[in-house]
Amino acid sequence: MRLSTIGCGYLGAVHAACMAELGHEMVGLDVDQAKVDKLSRGESPFHEPGFPELLRRNVESGRLRFTTDPAEITDAEIHFIGVGTPQMKGRYAADLSQVDAAVSTVLEHSRPRGERPVLIAGKSTVPVGTAEGIAERAAASGKDIAVVWNPEFLREGFAVKDTLHPDRIVYGLPEDRVRGTVIREILDECYAQLLEEQIPRLLTNYPTSELVKVAANSFLATKISFINAMAELCEATGGDVTKLAEAIGHDDRIGKKFLRAGIGFGGGCLPKDIRAFMARAGELGVDQTLTFLREVDAINLRRREGTVELAAGLFGGRLVGRKVAVLGAAFKPDSDDLRDSPALDIATRLWARGADVVITDPAAGDGLRRARPDLYVVDTVEQAVKNADLVMVLTEWKQFTELDPAELLPRVRGPRIIDGRNVLDPHRWHEAGWDYHGIGRGVSTW
Repeated sequence: MRLSTIGCGYLGAVHAACMAELGHEMVGLDVDQAKVDKLSRGESPFHEPGFPELLRRNVESGRLRFTTDPAEITDAEIHFIGVGTPQMKGRYAADLSQVDAAVSTVLEHSRPRGERPVLIAGKSTVPVGTAEGIAERAAASGKDIAVVWNPEFLREGFAVKDTLHPDRIVYGLPEDRVRGTVIREILDECYAQLLEEQIPRLLTNYPTSELVKVAANSFLATKISFINAMAELCEATGGDVTKLAEAIGHDDRIGKKFLRAGIGFGGGCLPKDIRAFMARAGELGVDQTLTFLREVDAINLRRREGTVELAAGLFGGRLVGRKVAVLGAAFKPDSDDLRDSPALDIATRLWARGADVVITDPAAGDGLRRARPDLYVVDTVEQAVKNADLVMVLTEWKQFTELDPAELLPRVRGPRIIDGRNVLDPHRWHEAGWDYHGIGRGVSTW
């Protein structure tokens, strides 16, 4: 099929390359000429395992190309909307200006053939009610353009796998069953290879499909903040949150995933999505249904300041002049994404309190140097920990979780470590001579 993706950021670029991998002819449209030029050369503008090879292969095959010229999307049968929906400045609500602009571009430049409608397929995470508004705009355009909401469920670090082998595919269809059946058939053709793998396909109306992504993110955020709240109780009572999580995780009603306490969640999705969810609920007059998300957000942010206080407490509350090695800046491993990163936020707070902060990250270092020239960024763990008074593991990159405490000991000035992700063995570090501090865990006999 002939497809287009409007927006070639993280979501759009990965989706475009994966659709080309499935054999479709794909053109990615973006307003950023530098990004388009880089993608056109087969070079990834962000860190994502497996994506550079996929991108290069499909650009070289000719199935995938990128452009800033909207005239090049006129023949597409499906236009995927993959632009950002960031949080508005000073408000919780989502900024839909990029979505509105993308839809305008499609309505102006799309050229339906008359045999069946051209589709606008929404991938972006939007407030409930957005798809219906886009469908009304499409109907008013006078062109045979239909709308389907087809939310993405990508995890950074696993985006290629999650696109080519998703755990479910959701179609948000109009209430007109005849029209909806035609739309379903077109999207089925696009995803034929995935459907042959027996991947579940869920047919819903517009509102349900829009709610799926934000509901999933809100549930995950709630689970993470719950275990972080338990970590606070463990810190107050001497409990071990890792053992607590293991024990309750054996209950199959709860499960073990996302029950690891630490410095909290971040990134470009969970924080802004739960806030936009709350804002939309308020607009709909049902704000009380999501008031619990305010506490979820508050617990998450509290872990950041709590970690800074933990660090300061190791030096009698005063961080001025203390060298702190921060291992990790991205919000999660296998990513260079610094958006709302707890690790970067904590590093910034330490710096603001007078600490001599040195940061290293395997993927985010160059981006951090450009974004924050005020921070000191180095390339290796060895450089970061040299003569450090405190080491903090804030992103669980494999090279950090596998550090040898005995080998690291002679490099530091003070053998203190804060395990902000609870990924290190406290007994191993303690026995090697380190003053170990996790989140909600001590060095218990058991």
